[in-house]
Amino acid sequence: MYRDSTSSQNRLHRYSAKRMEKPVNFVCEAPGAQNVSIIGDFNDWTEGTHQLARRPDGMWFAAIPLHHGHHRYVFVVDGKWQLDPAAQGVARNERNERVSLISVS
Repeated sequence: MYRDSTSSQNRLHRYSAKRMEKPVNFVCEAPGAQNVSIIGDFNDWTEGTHQLARRPDGMWFAAIPLHHGHHRYVFVVDGKWQLDPAAQGVARNERNERVSLISVS
């Protein structure tokens, strides 16, 4: 019987936790802000990639699909970096700056 190893390998890895994305909710309290975005290792620290939407209560919100693992990030509030007070921890980026940390499982 012929067995296609490529198909078997794809089936084995298709549901791997490392490949699956899970929507993660980010909320930033910045009622007086004009613009809020989030940057991190999941978007190569590129501003403008993930904009947060303003809610009527002054909070800003985004649901971002992230892979399993730890992710470093910061909010960018009107051009200034801001740590997330609700983060699971604080880490350092490549420039030794403090950034927020979240774990996705």
